[in-house]
Amino acid sequence: MWRELRMVAFYRAVFAEILATAIFVFFGLGSELNWPEKPSVLQTAITFNLAAATAVQIAWHTSGSHLNPAVTLAFLLGSRISLARAACYMLAQMVGGIVGAAVLYEVTPEDIRGTLGTSTVRVNVSSGQAVSIELILTLQLVLSYLVSTDSSRNKGSPAIMIGVSVALGHLIGHYYTTCSMNPAKSFGRSVVVGNFTKQWIFWVGPLIGAILAFVFYSFVLHHDPKTFAERLAILRGSYDAEPSEKEKDQPTDSQESLR
Repeated sequence: MWRELRMVAFYRAVFAEILATAIFVFFGLGSELNWPEKPSVLQTAITFNLAAATAVQIAWHTSGSHLNPAVTLAFLLGSRISLARAACYMLAQMVGGIVGAAVLYEVTPEDIRGTLGTSTVRVNVSSGQAVSIELILTLQLVLSYLVSTDSSRNKGSPAIMIGVSVALGHLIGHYYTTCSMNPAKSFGRSVVVGNFTKQWIFWVGPLIGAILAFVFYSFVLHHDPKTFAERLAILRGSYDAEPSEKEKDQPTDSQESLR
């Protein structure tokens, strides 16, 4: 663990998570503002699609572009990153969420910014239903992350796939909870506007969805041959495996943890 924390690349990756998350939150929330010409659900979904794809592409080779504590949790459980990296990524994502929301708040006229489209549960949707829909939406998002970033199956950037998954979630989730799928996004704008109403829903749902995504991918959809010793080494940040020829062209999260 201490070895990893001494690497410059580790802090570069943490900063990349702050920057990429801030960009995602700024543009995503910007599509939900209450302008005279109110954006449609489709417009908001497309904007979040483009924001996610752009942010992922920006930080992909530096940090893996998680942008989301739920994604980081799944990667930690799947032995793709160390415990120290996961903790720092989650903190960085929350900071990025606050920064992105704060900048948007400051550059937007007072009569337009309102609550920055704060994540809210619709009046006729119960808390249980809200948690369930956030769980399902995040489940498909994290599965998309796990599949598209698996270096044994995909060699290119996962930006497009992840962007489509984010848009899909917004097309459905908007009608239930205005769609979070990302605790850092909901937390960031809640901090800026000072509204934490039912904030727990936007943590519990996505985090449980991430855990289920890890279980489905690791034990049903894909077999990971890592040994217990290798998993423990990754968790500690001391994994020293030599990348294969197939993997050299594409960095993975576990390889990033060595830098």
